[in-house]
Amino acid sequence: MLKKNEGNIDRILRVIVGAALLIAYFMLPDASYRTWLLLGIIPLVTGLIGSCPIYSILGLNTCPMKK
Repeated sequence: MLKKNEGNIDRILRVIVGAALLIAYFMLPDASYRTWLLLGIIPLVTGLIGSCPIYSILGLNTCPMKK
C-alpha cells in the first residue's frame, strides 16, 4: 500500500495541472511540443492516488496526517 505524502492543496493543484496539460494535448494537435504535454499524466496520477515517489525519495510530506 502506498503511503500518502500529499496534502489536499497539493493534490488539488496536481490534478488541475495534470488535467490542463492533457486537455492542451488534445486541443493543440499541430503543436511541435505536443508530446511533452503527455507529462501531465504524472501529476494527474500522483494527485489522484495521493502519493508522490519523488516526495518519498526526498523525505518530503505535505500531508497533515500524523505518522
